[in-house]
Amino acid sequence: MFENLTERLGKTLKNISGKGRLTEDNIQETLREVRMALLEADVALPVVREFIGKVKERAIGTEVTKSLNPGQVFIKIVQAELVAVMGEANERLNLSAQPPAVILMAGLQGAGKTTSVAKLGRYLKDREKKKVLVVSADVYRPAAIKQLQTLAEEIDVEFFPSSALQQPIAIAEAAIEHARKQFFDVLLVDTAGRLAVDEAMMAEIQQLHKAVNPVETLFVVDAMTGQDAANTAKAFNEALPLTGVVLTKTDGDARGGAALSVRHITGKPIKFLGIGEKVDALEPFHPERVASRILGMGDVLSLIEEVERKVDKQKAAKLANKVKKGKGFDLQDFKEQLEQMRNMGGMMSMMDKLPGMGNMTAKVKEQANDKQFNQMEAIINSMTPLERQKPDVIKGSRKRRIAAGSGTQIQDVNRLLKQFTQMQKMMKKMSGGGMKKMMRNMQGMMPPGGPGGMFPGR
Repeated sequence: MFENLTERLGKTLKNISGKGRLTEDNIQETLREVRMALLEADVALPVVREFIGKVKERAIGTEVTKSLNPGQVFIKIVQAELVAVMGEANERLNLSAQPPAVILMAGLQGAGKTTSVAKLGRYLKDREKKKVLVVSADVYRPAAIKQLQTLAEEIDVEFFPSSALQQPIAIAEAAIEHARKQFFDVLLVDTAGRLAVDEAMMAEIQQLHKAVNPVETLFVVDAMTGQDAANTAKAFNEALPLTGVVLTKTDGDARGGAALSVRHITGKPIKFLGIGEKVDALEPFHPERVASRILGMGDVLSLIEEVERKVDKQKAAKLANKVKKGKGFDLQDFKEQLEQMRNMGGMMSMMDKLPGMGNMTAKVKEQANDKQFNQMEAIINSMTPLERQKPDVIKGSRKRRIAAGSGTQIQDVNRLLKQFTQMQKMMKKMSGGGMKKMMRNMQGMMPPGGPGGMFPGR
């Protein structure tokens, strides 16, 4: 997400960051470039105008001219205003109501609403430790009811049955009654996708809203529709008292116009980002972290949280102990590391959150392609236990067998063995007290002030 905007802003802000003195002329020139970058990212024009106006007002003031490093202060101002446009801080769901807390999900057809219901159910169950019930009130598309039932089984939350022969209000009321009797904390109600211009459908969801009186009404919208996402959310907000927005398909959106426009145009916060197809690919929206990513500063906090949540701590401790005792690092360990990486959304997802990765060359991005990691796993799967434990035995005939078994070429097997040898050397260094040295090197890569330096103005 934001690749195009990050690249364009990165070049523009790099030019000004080294300037010893900022004048009205070079500020105007930079702001012109920033304005073009935002418009190309499909950010709504009123948002661009207000954003540029506020940055200009602060940049031409004493805040910059009296600074020792005016270029860096200018970037801090841009970041602070990006955060302000997107909503200052993450706004959590209001679940403090008398159980069950009812969450109504609304949105256009094809925005990913039913999938988002399942993702939110998984999020509430796993991270908020809530007992969740889901129900579909989409009586126009029987397949949607079946889809939600299948997804509910996958995420292990209870599904309340409904059918196309029932009325949406009757379905929702029966689900609320069941949730109350069975002591559910949260009830997620999926609704039929509709168009903002469809008066009959809008009237129906208004009546449904009035009948169930939800604590949260979330509008699910496709990020790839750019500023249209914000305009559609505004139209829905005029019909329904929305409490927040779920922005889906952000992993396919290189522009980011929706994320920067929604809050300003609707006045409603983005509460979650859908970042992939898997049922755990939903993240709370943190404006300050997203602003850091847009400016190429990474999002180390989200990466740390993801590692905490998704890395198998027992396996990690076992591997650390093994390396520490000098028992070495074999190809089975290497395979487990690849699996852990995939659980965290793959290499590109991790690299997106590291500082400076927005400026990676296309060649580096190609090398970090997750397809290569799948290929590496397939190669290791084609090896015998002995070969995984003692890679030195893998010579000519064994290489040919492994390549044939994994559907790859001998040069792919050679490349994997070379990468494994490099990682093995790194593990040896870490076991010999090199971990501290490695951490010192990583700190050297951080912006001034350590990880906190990535979030200026906080």
